[in-house]
Amino acid sequence: MKNFATFILFVFIFSHSGAQTAAPVFNFIDYQRSFPRISEALKKRQDTLMKQFREKNLDWPVKNIYLRSFKYDSQLEVWVRTGNDEKYRLFKTYKVCALAGTLGPKRMRGDYQVPEGFYYINEFNPKSTYHLALGLNYPNSSDRILGDSLQPGGDIYIHGKCVTTGCIPIMDSQIEELYILAAHARSQGQDFIPVHIFPVQFSNSKSTAYLARYLKEFPEYAELSGELKAAYQYFDKTRHLPIMMTGEKGEYIVANYDAEAFKEKAPPKHVARPVKYFNEDDLAKSVDRLPVYPGGNSGFQSFIDQTSRELVEFLPLNLKRTYVMIEFIIDKNGKLASAKVIKGGNDELNDHLQEKFENMPDWKPASRLEKNVAIKLKQSIVVERGE
Repeated sequence: MKNFATFILFVFIFSHSGAQTAAPVFNFIDYQRSFPRISEALKKRQDTLMKQFREKNLDWPVKNIYLRSFKYDSQLEVWVRTGNDEKYRLFKTYKVCALAGTLGPKRMRGDYQVPEGFYYINEFNPKSTYHLALGLNYPNSSDRILGDSLQPGGDIYIHGKCVTTGCIPIMDSQIEELYILAAHARSQGQDFIPVHIFPVQFSNSKSTAYLARYLKEFPEYAELSGELKAAYQYFDKTRHLPIMMTGEKGEYIVANYDAEAFKEKAPPKHVARPVKYFNEDDLAKSVDRLPVYPGGNSGFQSFIDQTSRELVEFLPLNLKRTYVMIEFIIDKNGKLASAKVIKGGNDELNDHLQEKFENMPDWKPASRLEKNVAIKLKQSIVVERGE
């Protein structure tokens, strides 16, 4: 009772003393600074971040951020803005340094999938096993409808250490920067930090070509990828966040999306890469010395191996391995005169292979009776997906 009376007396005296004070304000960044890893990260990274903001004519501290990640492209973009009415501006793109699973959403615990959809940061973990971590609110309202009702999974983070079983990992130096940015945004009043995860960067033709091939194998994924694309297009056109809703069946709905405004033209039909004409009457039927690629046989084998690796991305998803044969002519000056795939492959793979041969360096030409001659050669290439 004595303590209570003392407190009442203190309040009475203070309230009549003419002094005025504000209630202490909780500062999130100062709270985070109390953790050793964050304190050290702020010492190492904050000055550099401030300099980068000045160079891009951005206000510091950051007041509003938005993150979007692309699985196939292995990218994590950081967008910033000063006020709610301003458009977002791209600040930085981080490399996602490891990836689990494939395209498509996460639907259950242990499937090693990175989620796809619309999330927000719901946890700051300054003591993470993975250096630092920002938690996502998976499962969201759509995941709870479409995912496993008993074990949908969880614990999805953006974190350091460059390892993953379904999260979005970046390097330790990068998660330190991102953590600082997110903590400052929270301190500035941004309670909702959105994180959108897409299968591909829809403005990248190589990425969308891969998605198109994937959809041929998994057409059931078309609906979700279309919903994700609509949100991507809205942001890319307006630089404002789409208003996202979840339908009764778990589908994503972009409430402010105008389908006509984003209607795309039909993609052009594939046109095969032209093959250069060469009069075969000018070819030697036999030679005393075959043409030599720069670096000899080992140099040509290195070229074939590199080409084979590049062709893997055009391999149909249901194939682990394929064989392609290309026919090409080295003229009497050692230049490639013509190249044509005569067996195997598909449109994109064959076009890329033909282009690689057309850009080969000059050879030492073949010879017959001490004269340089043109000759036709054939080369088989194995395209094999790694384990």
